[in-house]
Amino acid sequence: MSDIAFMRHALSLAAQGLGRTWPNPTVGCVIVKNGQVLAAARTADGGRPHAETQALSGIDAKGATAYVTLEPCAHVSLTPACAFELAKAGISRVVIACPDPDSRTAGKGVDILKSAGIEVVENVCLEEAQALNAGFFRRVETGLPLLAIKTATSLDGFIADAEGRSQWITGEAARHHGHMLRAQHDAIITGIGTVLADDPALTCRVKGLEKYSPVRVVFDNGLRLSLESQLVKTAQHIPVWVVTSSEDKAKIAKLEKLGVVVKHLPAHDGHVDAEATLRWLASEGITRALAEGGAALNTHLLPYAQRIYWFRAPILLGGGKSAFEGTQPSHAPSDLPRFAKEATLALGKDTLEIYGI
Repeated sequence: MSDIAFMRHALSLAAQGLGRTWPNPTVGCVIVKNGQVLAAARTADGGRPHAETQALSGIDAKGATAYVTLEPCAHVSLTPACAFELAKAGISRVVIACPDPDSRTAGKGVDILKSAGIEVVENVCLEEAQALNAGFFRRVETGLPLLAIKTATSLDGFIADAEGRSQWITGEAARHHGHMLRAQHDAIITGIGTVLADDPALTCRVKGLEKYSPVRVVFDNGLRLSLESQLVKTAQHIPVWVVTSSEDKAKIAKLEKLGVVVKHLPAHDGHVDAEATLRWLASEGITRALAEGGAALNTHLLPYAQRIYWFRAPILLGGGKSAFEGTQPSHAPSDLPRFAKEATLALGKDTLEIYGI
């Protein structure tokens, strides 16, 4: 097998950690000797132990090649630096997919390996590795998480009919895929309007992945979240974070007593500031956030979105509630940022279109 094949094996392992390793990136490591895989691992849930540490455990790696999807860390924290661990294990060659932008490592991991006499090959499957950890890179480089907007509409772009009915526009396969997306993100964002209308749980309900439900984040400027909502009732088991500009100390105390985290942030035009919220989420370690809400929330967050997951059902409603509203009216269409279609996936009778920017 080639370097590319072994690296793609490592990348496939790393992909299994999406939504599970924040605030750390998800990394895959494959140890190979004489063409045979000795060990393979990914970053553990919660971010530690790191992939390299786990892969090296219990094997004789002297003279082997390590394939790592991200530059091995160079700093000592709760665990030893992976670059030193690879050198100590007697690894003779390290193949790296992409550099680590974290200032504690950036280039230092490679320097440690080279100083130990290890051959280092860089940028193997670079673009694939960058795409995999785009959320981590964005948080480190900009102080913002990668934000994706998920919406499900009819062919003519409506998320509900004129009477507000939306169950179910898309079919079971599309809804199942939507739950898979939840498991691959660190946080799911919704608006208080959606919560009041639907009382959603916002959990991952794919069999076997229930424990990977993300942090639930609610934009609730007026602090209208009911103490009897599904979100509040489950807050002590699956985190619920509310962002608000409300000064209602009594309501805040009641929510916090039930396990809800309440963050006071500034508001503009009746909405909690989107950028301030995203920066706060990033400061808490969130690298990937998925927005599931109505037109108001989608529009509010759209200027910060890097990806859109658009589920389309083969029906025409002819009117109703749109997925977006009042989008950037001060800009001419020719001046607006353009999303590029990255993929199309058939899900039963429905279609998922993925757009990136």
